Amino acid sequence: AKRIRKRLGGGMRQAGIIAGMALFAMKHNNIHNVLKQDHNNAKRLAYELESNANFRIIRNGQIDTNIVYFQLPKDTNIDDKEFCHKLKEDYHVLVGGGYSMMNSEGGNLIRVVTHSHITDECIDKTIDAMIQITS
Repeated sequence: AKRIRKRLGGGMRQAGIIAGMALFAMKHNNIHNVLKQDHNNAKRLAYELESNANFRIIRNGQIDTNIVYFQLPKDTNIDDKEFCHKLKEDYHVLVGGGYSMMNSEGGNLIRVVTHSHITDECIDKTIDAMIQITS
């Protein structure tokens, strides 16, 4: 029972303080609209990458949160680590990836997470940058 309690966060110190900060943020920042916009941005990013640039979005393109996992197009000449590096250095777009997070079909996954500071223009810029790097 103790092990299960710890795995579910029962061993966190000062969990009440963290929960209090989360409640304050939810009450004072109109968090529901922000989360909805984040999720819409992630869905749009995934749709554009899959339909216009042959990126493979995991879970058959189904996006339920603000997190998008994808693989590079099969016909690209760049690997995932170089892709992430070029996005950061040349376009100032940060993505997580190039690590060995293998999916069931093999191949490394790259992760993009949208958040409240990501605008529609940022999504457009990211899509354009990803397409340019892989073409």
